[in-house]
Amino acid sequence: MRAEHFLAIDQGGHASRAVIFDARGAVVAQAFAPLGTRRPAADRVEHDPEELIASLGAAIDDAIRDALTKLPGSATIAAAGLATQRSSIVCWDRANGRALSPVISWQDRRNAAFVDSLRERASDVHARTGLVLSPHYGASKLRWCLENIPEVRDAARDGRLALGPLASFILFRLLAERPLLVDPANASRTQLWDPDTRDWAPDLLQLFGIDAAVLPTPVTSRHAFGTLALHGRRIPLQVCTGDQSAVPFAFGPLDTRAAYVNLGTGAFIQCPLREPLRAPLLLTSVVWSDAHTTTYVLEGSVNGASSALDWLSETEGFDAQRMLAAGADGAVAAPPLFLNGISGLASPFWVPDFESRFVGRGTAEGKFLAVIESILFLLRVNLDEIQHCRENHGEPLARLVVTGGLSQSDFLCQRLADLTSLSVVRYADREATARGLGRLVAGDTASFAVPADSTTFAPREDTALLERFFAWLEEMKQQARKSGGLRAEEPLGT
Repeated sequence: MRAEHFLAIDQGGHASRAVIFDARGAVVAQAFAPLGTRRPAADRVEHDPEELIASLGAAIDDAIRDALTKLPGSATIAAAGLATQRSSIVCWDRANGRALSPVISWQDRRNAAFVDSLRERASDVHARTGLVLSPHYGASKLRWCLENIPEVRDAARDGRLALGPLASFILFRLLAERPLLVDPANASRTQLWDPDTRDWAPDLLQLFGIDAAVLPTPVTSRHAFGTLALHGRRIPLQVCTGDQSAVPFAFGPLDTRAAYVNLGTGAFIQCPLREPLRAPLLLTSVVWSDAHTTTYVLEGSVNGASSALDWLSETEGFDAQRMLAAGADGAVAAPPLFLNGISGLASPFWVPDFESRFVGRGTAEGKFLAVIESILFLLRVNLDEIQHCRENHGEPLARLVVTGGLSQSDFLCQRLADLTSLSVVRYADREATARGLGRLVAGDTASFAVPADSTTFAPREDTALLERFFAWLEEMKQQARKSGGLRAEEPLGT
């Protein structure tokens, strides 16, 4: 009997990764290739599309080469899956696959002024898509490309244009069949997709000026997307989803009493739902779909997580990431507060052009602590909103499961537990996106073991931390109101 293996392809903001798992979830081979980021203006974040495709090819090739040296001749790579940055978009020529635009990152908000002009439609868009009207999502970026890139306009005129989520561009370029398809997790982040009909919404297409003919065809998360042809092998790609959407599946069946918190460039909170639930200041997303089921999550977003530490390093001239790795010290006397709008202020405030700033003076150590605490405070207000919504449905949260680079800080995890009064569980496996994707690809044919090595941080009383949180919250509310944020009920914070 041939041993089956599964290839997980994870395309992230800093690198492309390829991981090969066996049927029990053990890593057989893995590789990564770095990816550069361009920031041509304060509100713009891009990747080079050809560099991105090359990084994927290198990571996949290296992982398969490594696996072939380790696996017996009877072993097979039975299937593959792809996870990508959800709100990033590309325009390309469907005749030859050539990119006509940069990869415009989820962090990019270049068309914020246009989105602001649609504010009177915000409640309609939220009710229809589950997303708050925001320039971080794909629709306004796609419109910007149509209005500002001559090659995109020419391709549209000649009937050669394809545009949409990054995932669709990657599928088109990597798979032999050159499919023009999109899964629900990535389609939904365009803000053009209706989760009720599972298709592009005509009124939203009209609102943003996008022709349905240039968009990929929506399908389910599990689908026969096409085949990878590598090293004389043809590997069917059977799952496509978002990077954050794969994370909760890394740890076994979804726990509806848990919030899954991925702490990377941004921080994303996902809470599985038994049924779709709309919350005015939060997001509702399809996290998985196949021929039989659809699974939803209630979601909160913090744009400035690790990126806020990068900002601090650039503006203050010291290595904040290194300070975190060395072990933060929470004993700084009277640290300032940091109003964190790095890459735009997301849920529950929703101010895309919020000015990040310190309130009060502080040393380097004090400013570092203030930025760390701002990440935690933003997580807390999102979790308060989530708790409020879930308690109204009789199911409060019981624990947090944390993943991502920042979760490796014991200091940060303990402070998160103290601030939220919830236990924080951290698994040793750092590649949650790849593991979750591998589990989804394997499906019912494998029994992925849940990572055994975990650490639990129990909440402790910290009066000083809570006092700073409430002082920060009042400052944030005041500034968000001035900027037109908090367009529905204000966050609880109590």
